[in-house]
Amino acid sequence: MEDKAQQTSDVQNTSQIKKYLPLLGILAFMGVAFSQGWHNYLSFKELALNLDNLRAFITANYIPAILLYILAYAILTALSFPSGIVITVAGGLLFGWFVGTLATVTGATIGATILFLAAKTSLGEHLKSKAGPFLEKLQKGFEENALSYMFFLRLVPAFPFWLINLAPALLGVKLSTYFIATFFGIIPGTLAFSYVGQGLESVIVAQKNAYQACLDGATSTAAGNCKFEFDTSSLITPDLLIAFALLAVVALLPVAIKKFRKQ
Repeated sequence: MEDKAQQTSDVQNTSQIKKYLPLLGILAFMGVAFSQGWHNYLSFKELALNLDNLRAFITANYIPAILLYILAYAILTALSFPSGIVITVAGGLLFGWFVGTLATVTGATIGATILFLAAKTSLGEHLKSKAGPFLEKLQKGFEENALSYMFFLRLVPAFPFWLINLAPALLGVKLSTYFIATFFGIIPGTLAFSYVGQGLESVIVAQKNAYQACLDGATSTAAGNCKFEFDTSSLITPDLLIAFALLAVVALLPVAIKKFRKQ
């Protein structure tokens, strides 16, 4: 009897470990990536300095380049790299706003779904079993209006993308709802930044030339004073924020109407 109980316990422990493997794998990759400083290469400076090489590769390998971009975006999203704006703008710059938008939305949705499934598998059921009254109420309210809330979270740029990828997994959102809201909810923002990227080449090239001229004219000791200056906050204009806010209000209209009818 004791051996049988021990075997049952071992099976349960193995099952618990397997549940956490997806999330632990993502966290391990994140740790390696950040410790190696790979995130430092995802900048407008690196994009500008490698722009000619990237364009040459895309010209010679158009379809593989798009697939590689989608794969890279999916991995970066799953690993929660803080590089969304840079890569999205790069997509518009390298592929044009239309193809860039489609590729970015596809890659981001795949990456977000991977993170969602990992969190749901590892933490979702455990959190649900341990949920207190407040969390149960929050889960119930979110489940009743999951699609509207998901659209709202995707449309409002006030919330970190990684948080929006994780929170629904812990609040019982269905995979189909999450996938649909993610794919369509990120289209407006992606389209806006891809369109900005398409028209940004002259600015990036000008900054690259100024940076290179500084390096060429500086001594080896003064080269560190040369800076590649590009303010990403300039991409987020008040008009763009207003547009996102209006879209977010539209996303919450079904929830408001439902509550109004109940009252």
